[in-house]
Amino acid sequence: MKKLFFFLCFIAAVGCTNAQTQAPFTPPAYIPPYSILTTDSVTITPANLKKNKATIIIYFAPDCSHCQHLMFELKPHMKELKNVQVEMITFVQQIKAIQTFYRDFDLKKWPNWTVGTEGYTYKVQQFYHVATTPYIAIYDKNGKPVKYIDKDPKVADILAATKKL
Repeated sequence: MKKLFFFLCFIAAVGCTNAQTQAPFTPPAYIPPYSILTTDSVTITPANLKKNKATIIIYFAPDCSHCQHLMFELKPHMKELKNVQVEMITFVQQIKAIQTFYRDFDLKKWPNWTVGTEGYTYKVQQFYHVATTPYIAIYDKNGKPVKYIDKDPKVADILAATKKL
């Protein structure tokens, strides 16, 4: 019995040691293969993105207070993002909630902003290993990653990254 106990302790210790040495996750260096249903009930994929134009992907939840706060902070800077295509993607199924978010932040004024749901596929969430929202991925005009922001995004960081594009 003692040998079994020591063996299990050894296995647990090795498991904990390996868990601590794992490198942080870095997403693949391309835009994820998503399919979203927009607020207008149109299906959009990366094939709909304009060529030679920078892209920001924001993974969000319409009822997330951090996501709403980010949008309030971004609102005065929307003109600075007019040359970037922004894809806001959520897992939330309720189109009504997404439409309300779209309306509340007056995104209709900005044709470069697309808002939609990936539904139950969770492809984008899994692609980026999203643990908290909002999650932001910024890509240059060639679709190469410039910056990933997975915690507490600051508008200044987003704008600084897009100015380089």
